[in-house]
Amino acid sequence: MAPDNRIAVCPGSYDPITHGHVDVITRAAPMFDELIVAVVNASVRKSNTLFDADERCGFIREATSHLPNVRVETFDKLIVDFAREKGAMSIVKGLRAISDFEYELEMNQLNRQLASDIESVYLMASPQYSFLSSSGVKEIAIFGGDVSELVPEGVARRLQEALAR
Repeated sequence: MAPDNRIAVCPGSYDPITHGHVDVITRAAPMFDELIVAVVNASVRKSNTLFDADERCGFIREATSHLPNVRVETFDKLIVDFAREKGAMSIVKGLRAISDFEYELEMNQLNRQLASDIESVYLMASPQYSFLSSSGVKEIAIFGGDVSELVPEGVARRLQEALAR
């Protein structure tokens, strides 16, 4: 597929998707003709996921159903290879804190070494989501805390079910 600079991928584990993720996706969507939310099927960086890739994709589809140019796919290769395969010229990531910046700077340099034609685009987290992470949400849920203000409704329900076992 020929590259189209109006297609972007927004990669992550999304285990689970949070309102912070939805915010970044919603803000990025109008910047591109198509935004592919790329759900990593197997991550080297993160341990086993709580939800399998199909369920995470379902959560994202539900949370982004108001965005007609967003689609969700899984991937299990280098993100630059996935982006090229999809004809994308951009990788979109959200940044919350200095630690995100340091990690993403390293990833950006590696990605540019592998694919200098694919540009990384960073969106700063909205202030109300600057503290929000999937791992933090899972930890709150494990100890019985209310996550309903942090994740989409369906995700909050499934977290209670999954962690009650």
